[in-house]
Formats: sequence, structure tokens, C-alpha cells
Amino acid sequence: MSSSPSTTTEPARQGWTLVGPGLIVAATGVGAADLVATVIAGQKYGYALLWAVVVGCLMKVVLVEGAGRYTLATGRTIYEGWATLGKWTTWYFAPYIVIWGFVYGAAAMAGTGLPLHSLFPGLSVTVWGIISGLIGLALVWFGHYSLFEKVCAALVGIMFVTMVIAAALTLPNIPELLSGLAPSIPEGGLVNVLSVAGGVGGTITLAAYGYWIREKGWTTPGHMRVMRLDNGVAYTVTGIFVIATLIVGAELLYSAGIAVQTGDQGLLDLSDVLQERYGDWAGTIFLVGFWSAAMSSLVGVWNGVSMMFADFVGHARKLPADHPSTRLGGTWYKAYILWLTFPPMIMLFFGQPVWLILAYGVLGAFFMPFLAVTLLWILNTSRTPEQWRNGPVVNVLMGICAALFAWLAATQLQGSIERILGG
Repeated sequence: MSSSPSTTTEPARQGWTLVGPGLIVAATGVGAADLVATVIAGQKYGYALLWAVVVGCLMKVVLVEGAGRYTLATGRTIYEGWATLGKWTTWYFAPYIVIWGFVYGAAAMAGTGLPLHSLFPGLSVTVWGIISGLIGLALVWFGHYSLFEKVCAALVGIMFVTMVIAAALTLPNIPELLSGLAPSIPEGGLVNVLSVAGGVGGTITLAAYGYWIREKGWTTPGHMRVMRLDNGVAYTVTGIFVIATLIVGAELLYSAGIAVQTGDQGLLDLSDVLQERYGDWAGTIFLVGFWSAAMSSLVGVWNGVSMMFADFVGHARKLPADHPSTRLGGTWYKAYILWLTFPPMIMLFFGQPVWLILAYGVLGAFFMPFLAVTLLWILNTSRTPEQWRNGPVVNVLMGICAALFAWLAATQLQGSIERILGG
């Protein structure tokens, strides 16, 4: 299928001068929980799971490129693509985005509150978390994409530099590091393999990529090359960042036989180890990086997933695609920001209801296989112009992604149920 020159001409060179949406989607997806999973993998197995980091980056590159390619090739959002597959996609997505937003809002605010409380103990984790949520709200409320992109870029820079410094302090063993590129699964390490590969660079925020490239002004097939460059650069940076995290776990913890806790508390433990080994300054720098990673995830979700929600509501209400209330800065965009910010504060004070956490775990576990399967469907049918459909290699890679994420979903679901029943 041929396209008119107006839609295939490469954009002017200034379109190449700044990559951004890919870095946002990658950084938003690397939160505190992903850092802990990688640190613990290094703590348990040294460099043995380095290959899983590389695989995780490649999987996310394939999925994000697919989401971006669909948006540029068709001018439609990813939710518009899902809606063409039948009502079952809405039946899944509607409860998912509502429940996910409520639980994630609490987790994100708590995740930013922990390092801030350690740096400035005068206020509690809860208070610092609430302040972070309100700052996130203020940054994205008016829908100024350029400001949002600059803030995210600054946070990414801080988290990248601090983690690379922490890795350099440990003086990594390069030969052992390179040996970790050979695929192997240590005994009892399958869950850690899945956590590391699945946790590199995002879940629902992968689907937000199409919305961010739209706000960036990349709106036609002519922007396909710059989108792919953006995506590749973003996950290269993310890969280096996560490898640095694995180095810290391997050199600082594995070699010394030191264990850290699961959950965000594990990063505080790691900060204490850095402080004891290299001095107060090292622990402080790491806490700043911890906060930057958590805050970039919070701000990214407050912006990107709110755009997805506004799009979802617009379709549910049968509003035109360009209706102001469904776009960045519109009514439904702001409504979801409020949903992410204020109701979750209840969970910061009173804990998390068991049934809500179980629903969050179930719905969340299935999102990545849902994304992979629906992209395979959309990008191999008439929903996408023929020249922009998947080739054989991409189909194989997306099929592998779908299988691996389905396996991870089953593991996460089993773990969630066991924790609920055990608690």
C-alpha cells in the first residue's frame, strides 16, 4: 500500500535534534520496585542474570516500537486500536485502569516518600509522599508537554548519574560481568529472571508512548525513523542504568554475603551499605537517585496514563477523537490526575485492603501479555497499512514477548494469591 508524499516525507532535520518520548516511557517504567528486583538478582546470583537485563530491554524496544508504529502509521491511539478488537478489550481495560490507578497512586507516593524521609527525617514517609503527589499534580495539571519532558529528562539524568557512580565505586569485575551475557538460569532463579526481564522499563506506560509522541509533534509515517531512534536511545540508556544497578547488587552485596529486604525498603538498606562502605556522601547520592527514579515514575504516570484514561472516556462517551475534554490538559485528563493523587492518600494512612491488592495483582499481571497479544493482532491485519505491518522477525519477537510475559503473569498471580492467603 502506497502513501502520499505528504505522509512519508522525512521531517525536517530539527525533528532529530531532541529525543524525548522514549526516554520518558523507559524512565517512567523503571521505578523503585524494578530497582529492588535487579539489586536482589545481583545480590543472589552476581552477574549470572545480566543477559536477562539485555533481553528485557529488547522486549520493551519491540513492544514500544510497535505501539509507536501503529500510532504514526494510522494516526490513531493505541486505545482506538484495542477498541477495534471487540468489547472484551474494554471489559479488561476499564476496571484495570481504575483499580491500577488507585493502588499505584499510593505506591508511587510512598515510594517517593521513603528516600525523602531518609534525607529529611523531619517529616514522615506519608507526608513526604503526599507532597510528592501534589508536586506531580502541579507539574502535569495544565498539560504543558515541553515542561513535563524537561522535568523527566532532568530526573532521568540524576538517576542515571547517581547509579553509575554507585556502580563505579564498587569497581566491577569486567570479565565476570561479560560472562553474565551467556544465558543461564541459576537453580531457583527463574522468578528472578522473569522479574529482571519483565521489569526493565515499564508496563502500562509502554502503551502511553503513542500519546507522548503525539504531543511531541510526531504524527505521521514520516516520523517513523526518528521514533525508532528515540526508542533505541531510550532503552540503551535504560539498559546501562539497570546494568549499573545489577553491578551494585553483585559487587556490593553478593561478594560480601549481604542481604537486603524486598520492596522499596531494600533500596534504603542498600543506601546504608553504601554509606558504611564509602561514607555518608555515597549513601546520600544514592538516596537522591532513588528519589529521582521514584519521582520520574510518578510524574510520568500522572501525565501519560491520564491521557490514556481521557482517550478511554472519550470512546466510551462516543466523543470526537479531537474533543478537548479527551486531550492533554482536558477535563478527563485532569479527572484521572485527581484520582491518582487524592483517593490513594487514604491507603497511605490506613493500609491497603486485601481485596483491592488482589484485584490489582490479577489485572496488573495480565497487562503485558494483553499488550503483546493485541499488538500482534493489530499490526498483522488491515487495521494497520500494509507497509507498516509486522515482518516475520518482529512477529517472532512479539510472540516470544507474549509467551514470556504470560509466564511472568502466571508467576506473579500465584505469588499475589499466596501472599494474600499467607497474610
